[in-house]
Amino acid sequence: MTLSLTVSDEVRALAPGFTHVAIEAHGLVNGPSMEESSALLDDAARRLTARLDGRAPHEDPHMVAWREVYTAFGSKPSRTRNSAEALAKRALSEAGLPRINLLVDLYNAISVAHLIPVGGEDLDRIQSGMHLVRATGQEDFVTVAGGEETVEHPDAGEVVWRDEVGVTCRRWNWRQGPRTRLTEESVSALFLLESLAPMPVAEVEAAGAELAELLGKFSPGARIDVRAASGV
Repeated sequence: MTLSLTVSDEVRALAPGFTHVAIEAHGLVNGPSMEESSALLDDAARRLTARLDGRAPHEDPHMVAWREVYTAFGSKPSRTRNSAEALAKRALSEAGLPRINLLVDLYNAISVAHLIPVGGEDLDRIQSGMHLVRATGQEDFVTVAGGEETVEHPDAGEVVWRDEVGVTCRRWNWRQGPRTRLTEESVSALFLLESLAPMPVAEVEAAGAELAELLGKFSPGARIDVRAASGV
């Protein structure tokens, strides 16, 4: 059964150039980071360096567009960076990109190489559909602080991804909650690649195709469904 994904009219009005590619995958094999996934992250950092050609990540036109949208819904983009800019900053640092687990490494590599926000959610932990909305401020966002589970609430008007239980990712793609995070036990996943104009739709689709190919390579036999770029 295909998971329902919706984008609210309020989000469309805020970011009319928004589009996304969704990849639904079942029968995945996850596990610890490995030499091959680590090499993909190193290669992604090299591709990013070539792409930026001496610029800082926040100077890339796509990142400029994300910063403008973050500002429009009341978030400070220099303090709460979109996920692609945050990863790019780490990729260019001396510490480099973190190694999390195989599936997260794969989608992080695509995010950095294409400078596009990419998220991964455990399908078995999502309750009903996923919705991109502007928060009322009353929604629950369950996270961990100081080693203990705590409940936060998004700011009113903040753009969030949510399911029927609560918020799964705050400030569009800034911080994912642990409830739907991909773990080494995850076998089904939803991957979202998100873009704004001026990034060409063809580039978002190419990034999605590259991620789908990697998923198939590391999880032979997995059922992988790629939904063409869409704003709905």
